[in-house]
Amino acid sequence: MPGLLRGVARTAVVAGTATAVSNRVSRRQQGRWAAQQGPQEPAPQPAPPAEPSAPPPSDMTGKIEQLKQLGDLKTQGLLTEAEFEDQKRRLLAS
Repeated sequence: MPGLLRGVARTAVVAGTATAVSNRVSRRQQGRWAAQQGPQEPAPQPAPPAEPSAPPPSDMTGKIEQLKQLGDLKTQGLLTEAEFEDQKRRLLAS
């Protein structure tokens, strides 16, 4: 059973990292496409939101949350020290 949990935990970490990388690539591509299109006629202004919402978390906030999750998995014994260090290195490199 611990091997199964370790596999599930590793899959969750990899999936979270892949999602973060995918989101970053998408944002970068949108910025490039917007720069290539150049100035266009101004778009109509969207209606202001009814209630002020919390600001979206920055990339660093998301990374910190993922690092906390990795630490929790390591504390629970689902990740070895080597797996933890490898995932941490990948997360911080992205």
